[in-house]
Amino acid sequence: MESRVFKPVLGLYVVLFVLFLYGPFVVLTILSFQQGPEGGPQFPIIEWSSYWYKHIFGLTPPSRVAPLPFGEALVRSLMLALMTMVVSTVLGVMSAQAFRRKFKGSGAVFYLIVLGMMVPGVLTGLGTSLLANNVVGIERHWYTTAFATHVAYTFPFAFLVMLAVLNRFDGSVEEAAWSLGVDPWTTFRKVTFPLIFPGVLSAMLFAFTLSLDEFPRTLFASGRDQTLPLAIYGTFSVEIHPNIFAFGVLTTLFSFALLSVYGILMGLSVRRAKKIAMQEEVA
Repeated sequence: MESRVFKPVLGLYVVLFVLFLYGPFVVLTILSFQQGPEGGPQFPIIEWSSYWYKHIFGLTPPSRVAPLPFGEALVRSLMLALMTMVVSTVLGVMSAQAFRRKFKGSGAVFYLIVLGMMVPGVLTGLGTSLLANNVVGIERHWYTTAFATHVAYTFPFAFLVMLAVLNRFDGSVEEAAWSLGVDPWTTFRKVTFPLIFPGVLSAMLFAFTLSLDEFPRTLFASGRDQTLPLAIYGTFSVEIHPNIFAFGVLTTLFSFALLSVYGILMGLSVRRAKKIAMQEEVA
């Protein structure tokens, strides 16, 4: 009886959740094929066209709709996300590795690290901006102050991912290597890192995507140079045209491609980790 009632309710919940999750993307995708340049962001579609996709790449005749100022902003966001990904992941691996052994004050250090993901982004960005201008006396840039706020935000996520991975890690494989006279650094490089690499990939993906979409911290800390979320916000605040929707579709497809690469690398690393574990068991 409970199953007959529970299953339809659960199915309805899943359907509503999927609609809520992907509904906006479907609407934006349809509107991105609106006729241009007269067509606007409204239904019904006047005529299906790829005009706004060509407009993004400057392949349409000049019109009253200005090209999107996304070129340099996109490059800055990608560079910032890559820098944040590398630093946050390295810090996350090192910190989680340190927490494998209890040390004095580890509880307080844990909460201090996690606090970075809980502090409101507006406060972090505003505080960093005031600190840079009034105390340190440096100019704000996306590669200095904004980069620091992004690392402070994404590092706790990378740390928690690596902590979960290392808590399930079988330390006997390291002990076997040490018993054979292998030094700790070589053991980490040859044994530990390949086994935890799937977790490292997850931490990298977390840090990259969080940094690429970050808005409130970047708004105050990036200075004069805009990143991609700030450029999109600036365009929305003036006038909305379907070229923004077309750009959103392209960035979403880029995210799907990124997830596909992540899935392939994850599959290869898991296969390699299993192979190393089997070799250690045989030895």
